[in-house]
Amino acid sequence: MGQGCLTTNNHGPVSVMWKTVSEACNLACDYCYYSRCGGQPDKIERIDTRILEKFIKEYMGMTTGFASFAWQGGEPLLAGLDFFKEVVSLQAKYAPKHTMISNALQTNATLLTDEWAKFFKQFQFLIGVSLDGPKHINDARRVTGHGLGSYDRVMTGIEHLRKHQVDFNILTVIHEHNVGKAKELMEFYEREGFTHVQFIPCMDFRSQETDKAGKYVITPEEYGKFLCEAFDVWYNNGSPNMSVRFFDNMASVYFNSEAELCIHRQTCPKTLVLEQNGDAYPCDFYISEDYKLGNVGIDPLSEILNSEIYSEFLEMKPALPEKCKGCQYLNLCHGGCPRNRVWDEEKQAVDRDYFCQSYLQIYDYAHQRMEQLVEKLKVR
Repeated sequence: MGQGCLTTNNHGPVSVMWKTVSEACNLACDYCYYSRCGGQPDKIERIDTRILEKFIKEYMGMTTGFASFAWQGGEPLLAGLDFFKEVVSLQAKYAPKHTMISNALQTNATLLTDEWAKFFKQFQFLIGVSLDGPKHINDARRVTGHGLGSYDRVMTGIEHLRKHQVDFNILTVIHEHNVGKAKELMEFYEREGFTHVQFIPCMDFRSQETDKAGKYVITPEEYGKFLCEAFDVWYNNGSPNMSVRFFDNMASVYFNSEAELCIHRQTCPKTLVLEQNGDAYPCDFYISEDYKLGNVGIDPLSEILNSEIYSEFLEMKPALPEKCKGCQYLNLCHGGCPRNRVWDEEKQAVDRDYFCQSYLQIYDYAHQRMEQLVEKLKVR
């Protein structure tokens, strides 16, 4: 999923992701990273118009020809279509001339209708759809508050997107029910015509638990094996016909470009994650008072971006554990995600990313074929 981008003198491009209705959601997935999800609440608290307008006005004033927004949740469609009509109206109102405006939205797709799809097509939204695989896999974890599976409603929502030719991709959480089924998942994507896919390992911690090391419900060994099996299908004898974000990022490095996936970049992307009430944080893995940058409804955006907390956060990624510094694959992962490392009380990284072994496994497994792919495409 793409994220918003603005430029400041001290920070360069800054991405923006807004939790549209905070953590409210109409599903009750038991693995949800956001602790308050668990069935649609009686009242939906969406972003207040005053906060929305103040931010968009300031944001547009800092853009340099391109502005994009990522809308997440919870389930952002709970904010209602009128809210997003207000969003695009304010974007148009405050955008400097010749500014390109882009919107991305992550949804469970169960609330998608023909009307939503028409709107997304009209304003060229990129939609991310959360789906954990075929019906028997998806419905084991992605359920309503009454325990009913969501698969059929998701697929109906996808049909609305397809009918109106809305660009979308699939996001799959990898957990104990599908980590051993990489080939089945890849065949499912191909059968359904899903051309753009990304994986997220299932977390065993919550967004506010920034004082704990990142833990997951799958082991590094399991995830490494999953990636290797998925790679075999993706590689397709040297002619990939599906975009899998993890492998696309690997390929970018082999082609001497930088990965776009945040966990595999040399430094953390400069990001603002905004809560529904305007509270600002540097990353959705660091949503706690210790990392709060301010509130975009109250504080000037320039002050938030130049916060000392922000500067300290951005120093974490390059502070590599000793075991990473001599790694032959450092250019591929750059130490992974700071949230998944073990830190001491002086904020020194004392151990590697939880998935270090997974990355080493897939990098070793895929290296020769990645080099062959580069040579093959260079010849064309």
